[in-house]
Amino acid sequence: MAISIDLNCDMGESFGAYTIGDDTAMLELITTANVACGFHAGDPSVMRDTILGAKARGVAVGAHPSFMDLYGFGRRRISGERPEDLEAQIIYQIAAIQGMAQALGWPITHVKTHGALGNMAAEDRGLAEVCVRAAQAVDPTLTFVTLPYSELMTAAEAAGLPVACEVFADRTYTDAGALTPRSQPGAVIHDTAHCVDQVLTMVRDGFIPTTGGGKLPVTAATLCMHGDTPGAVTMAAELRRALEAEGIAIAPFRTPGAPA
Repeated sequence: MAISIDLNCDMGESFGAYTIGDDTAMLELITTANVACGFHAGDPSVMRDTILGAKARGVAVGAHPSFMDLYGFGRRRISGERPEDLEAQIIYQIAAIQGMAQALGWPITHVKTHGALGNMAAEDRGLAEVCVRAAQAVDPTLTFVTLPYSELMTAAEAAGLPVACEVFADRTYTDAGALTPRSQPGAVIHDTAHCVDQVLTMVRDGFIPTTGGGKLPVTAATLCMHGDTPGAVTMAAELRRALEAEGIAIAPFRTPGAPA
């Protein structure tokens, strides 16, 4: 059976006078872009330019909502929000990208939570349900991109949303299938050869290697390649070459305008 994989990247994270990542170069390598919605990064002009850049290259786009945390780039764990208030914030962000994308003639295909919001919701059933309800309230046909073995995946599937299972090229995994917290040594993989080995293990062989030596079954639909880390473009190019050398097709898990 032929194997295919989507390559996604979090982008549109520049803000005002500040430039984060080389989005132009990454758009040449990926098939799906997760666009910041202005709460952890991004602004209306950056959102517009990112969507237009993706449209010009046939790259699918989606919403990348986060906590309201420009100062911490959405990586600070925030608690105490009323669930209904957080749900409203996520709806606001998805709707912002959806409106911009519709105006530009390149409709969004999916939602993927960012940073601490995604990490916390992966472990917290109530928070996961808030995120899923928000996506469903805006558009129940949007694909929900999420980690396997997570509360987010469970909640999205229970709600009947289309789901795309995401794996990471440059992050290690715990024995429970969660991403190793960034506060722990070895959470981020910086060696390109190590990234390639892990990606092929997940995409071609169908299991996640864990830090404890375990092997967790996985059927990956999309591979995340971070664009804001040093050497990100070089690593993304190497990963794409390695996948294609194995005969693995590179294609979006969903094309703009196509049904879920």
